[in-house]
Amino acid sequence: MLSKLQERNENDEGFTLIELMVVVLIIAILIAIAVPTFLGARERAQDRAVQSNLRNSLTASKVLYADDGDYSGVDTAALVSVEPAITFVDGDAPSTAANSVSNNVTESNLIVTLAALSDSGDCFYIQDNIGDTVGTLGTTFAVRAQGVAGACQADNTAGLTFGTAW
Repeated sequence: MLSKLQERNENDEGFTLIELMVVVLIIAILIAIAVPTFLGARERAQDRAVQSNLRNSLTASKVLYADDGDYSGVDTAALVSVEPAITFVDGDAPSTAANSVSNNVTESNLIVTLAALSDSGDCFYIQDNIGDTVGTLGTTFAVRAQGVAGACQADNTAGLTFGTAW
């Protein structure tokens, strides 16, 4: 009998059920840690892509500003001619994608506002004031969080607080 047990132990190859369950548990823990980290990084990357598009759009607006001394020449057609890689829509039309930027010029052609919708669902705004006394002079930024009422469009800035960073 003892020799049969010894023989069985020598021929027994493979893993026990408990060993397999421990491996599955370790893999599940690693996945539970990695997935939220990946999703957070993905959302931040989507937001940075929109912010980059808005900065490039503001640069295009400033190119047009240099021609006229104010933002009177900033419209959808002019912006497309300066920055063809971005899709521009008028300020009363909402941005519907990361590569779509809504633009609006207000206050005697002294303020340009640009808005774009991130794939994360947040709407980002950038505004440049070159001399109007209504707002803060210079470039300011704002975010409308996902789920907050209002379309992501440049002429829809009610309730937003523009600051020095996003």
